[in-house]
Amino acid sequence: MSAIEEKVDDLKIQSIETSVLIYEGEPEAQIRRRVLRKLDVRLLPVATVLYLLAYLDRTNVGNAKIAGMTTDLGLTGVQFNLISALFYIPYCSLEVPANMGLKYFRPSRWIPFIMTCWGIVVVCTAFVKNFTGLLVIRLFLGAAESGLWPGLSFWLALWYPREAQAQRLAIYVAATNLSGAFGALLAYAIEKMNGIGGLAGWSWIFLLEGLVTIIIALSSALVMQDFPETSTFLAPEEKTWLMDALKKDTVSSSKELKQKFLWQALRDPHAYLFAAINFFIVVPLASFAVFLPTIIVGLGYSSVHAQLLSVPPNIIGSLLTIVAGVASDKAGARGPFIFISALLSLTGYAILFATDIPIVGYIGTLIASCGLTPSSLCTLAWTAGNAGGDVKRGVMIAIMGTLGNSGAIVSSFIYRSEDSPRYHPGHATNIACTCITATLSIIGMLEYARLNKKKRQRCEKEGIGLDRADEFSELGDGSPLYRYTL
Repeated sequence: MSAIEEKVDDLKIQSIETSVLIYEGEPEAQIRRRVLRKLDVRLLPVATVLYLLAYLDRTNVGNAKIAGMTTDLGLTGVQFNLISALFYIPYCSLEVPANMGLKYFRPSRWIPFIMTCWGIVVVCTAFVKNFTGLLVIRLFLGAAESGLWPGLSFWLALWYPREAQAQRLAIYVAATNLSGAFGALLAYAIEKMNGIGGLAGWSWIFLLEGLVTIIIALSSALVMQDFPETSTFLAPEEKTWLMDALKKDTVSSSKELKQKFLWQALRDPHAYLFAAINFFIVVPLASFAVFLPTIIVGLGYSSVHAQLLSVPPNIIGSLLTIVAGVASDKAGARGPFIFISALLSLTGYAILFATDIPIVGYIGTLIASCGLTPSSLCTLAWTAGNAGGDVKRGVMIAIMGTLGNSGAIVSSFIYRSEDSPRYHPGHATNIACTCITATLSIIGMLEYARLNKKKRQRCEKEGIGLDRADEFSELGDGSPLYRYTL
């Protein structure tokens, strides 16, 4: 058994009885607030910065494009689209194998290691001389980054009770938008270094951002805490409360690695419904991340101004992602937030498609950004909230992620250079995707309402309470009713 598995097992078998004495004299709610606040201060900044750098390093190719990279490397036709797409092939296919490293190494070692690897790859990108070299670099970058998202997600899951994870996930996911904002600001400043040291401005973008990643990767190894019981910032009673809370959080879910749970997930049509929703969200989301500067240039703005104008849409997207995470938890609903987000993105892309007035088109990018990341967050939360035990939940999330993220490959080809400056095919594709997303969210809401009705009727027929509804659930759901019917 690996070190990390032993730690997780130890966490699960802690006795609840010891916490009764420690809690005596202090309300548990007070301890909870204090512990979660400490976790937020120590863990969330680390996870957010690391994921921000990952997204920055995969999308800065869009900033480099309008800074002269395509001209210097002689890229023509769909060659830029190819180097954008090829990143996602190893990224999607190696997520699970890459995450196996966590079974043999601590998160504080494995995550900084893969970060250092892709930081070196990004630095090397500054010195490529042709299309072939750029293709190879992007393949290595996708392979190196493949372990970060599942690795960080697993690391956070070791610390937070499930009912406290969604709002933290929103902050974490918002880093995708923040990376676009920071990337644009950095590219605007770094591009002015054009010619220094014999390097083009776009080369300096990769060189400096890659070096920053390496430095922060090495620093993160010093600040990351691996497990709650070995933490240095929690008091003894706080550690006990956290371990008890994590045990209670998973007491009703099966932890056994049984083949039947795997097959339940693979045969569950809802896993593929969520994967389809995610796919049609990822197409506009990924294209927005890479091609936003290109779209803004197509509206009539200069490349320098486009770098700066890429900041507000990404900031707005980050803020609304956090708002959506909090509101979704409080409302106990996911589908309506996906539906509303899809309509916002639809409106934005419709404006971009219809207008040739620069300021109006730019407003369209602001509106489109309001719905992209919030809908992605709510889809992930909806999937995790309505699956059964850990095995089925993990497989359903993997199906959603692997199939859904393949939409990023499609997104790489919808904004072609020959469609400049209006990019009608790209905008039309995203309009279609947002329409399908809205439709599928309605189907999901209706389907889970039907399943809950079926559970209630079965309980009445069998003469048992709703608390035992999971005993005959054909889908292996671990709760009496699906908690997020909407």
